[in-house]
Amino acid sequence: MDLLKSIAVAASGLRGQAGRMRVIAENLANADSTPDRAGVDPYRRKIVTFQGRLDRELDAQVVELGRVERDRGAFRTKLDPGHPAADAAGQVRMPNVNSLIESMDMREAQRSYEANLNVISSTRRMLQRTIDILRA
Repeated sequence: MDLLKSIAVAASGLRGQAGRMRVIAENLANADSTPDRAGVDPYRRKIVTFQGRLDRELDAQVVELGRVERDRGAFRTKLDPGHPAADAAGQVRMPNVNSLIESMDMREAQRSYEANLNVISSTRRMLQRTIDILRA
């Protein structure tokens, strides 16, 4: 039954990476959003955490999406004196989202997702071959 455990562990990885990709997509969607008035904080980048959990039913360690935290990094600024959210100096605070970093994080999450998917596919093929051998 270790093969079934490997499928369950890889499936937990799939769920975790899918959640990570959703948060990254939200960050990318809000990378250029601005507040509608001065004194209001713009969108703050979100960071995903993972945590391990012992699945007693499987007797295996699985991964879960942990808390989604806010990045406390500094906001970017852009000179736009005509913007409703501009301060007295004409600066508009922009989200602390770097599209390049988000794109690289997305690619890493996709690769991790694909790796977990490959584990499930390989395990499924091994199970199918075992069944075929037993039938013969």
